[in-house]
Amino acid sequence: MLAASKRYPELVTMLCPPPFGLRADLLVKKILAENYIGRPHHVRLQSFTGNYLDPDAPAHWRQKIEISGLNTLTLGIYVEVLQRWIGDITGVFARGKIIDPIREGYEVIVPDLLTVLCSFENGAEGVLEFSGINALTSGDRLEIYGSAGALAYDFTSDVLQAGKTGDRALHLVDIPQELEGEWRVEEDFLAAVKSKGRVRPHPNFEDGLRYMRVVQAVADSRGRNEWVAIKRSM
Repeated sequence: MLAASKRYPELVTMLCPPPFGLRADLLVKKILAENYIGRPHHVRLQSFTGNYLDPDAPAHWRQKIEISGLNTLTLGIYVEVLQRWIGDITGVFARGKIIDPIREGYEVIVPDLLTVLCSFENGAEGVLEFSGINALTSGDRLEIYGSAGALAYDFTSDVLQAGKTGDRALHLVDIPQELEGEWRVEEDFLAAVKSKGRVRPHPNFEDGLRYMRVVQAVADSRGRNEWVAIKRSM
């Protein structure tokens, strides 16, 4: 699809963006660009649900590799968000585990839980945790720790918090109306088509390739039990 889009640059192309983090997307980018938390050095992401706790339930479509491919749980969705906010992931080491390998006669080979250690192009290190077998979870959360402060985003409630070194705790960050994002994928795509090439919407196929490289690297790392570097060239 990327090659085809380059052969016909006059046509508008766009991938469907993840809904997570859209509300504060512009504000998070602004906070990081203004170095409010300094240089990011530690990233923590947790995406936990209890969707797969019932061992007698049939396999969910996300547990079927013939449907979901190499993607595991919400890995691909959050990789796209992370790379949009923090920059490219340059290497990964991943471990996964299947808790209930047989569901109504179907053999599950997609992990029920996944842990990814990763490095970013800007030098930050990350720990990304995904699970479908965690009871009593409180939602999905991202924490970014920098040389001058920290930022936390609750994807479930769309609440943004931040703080500087020396503060007693993180404080709530109000999202200005002019920076507040919303789901308008169809509207954005149609506007790009009507612009006759003046507007190029995102994510595009280059963005998709960037996060699929990470998804592939995570699968390779799990399979080989080793660190996998991610090539940057297009």
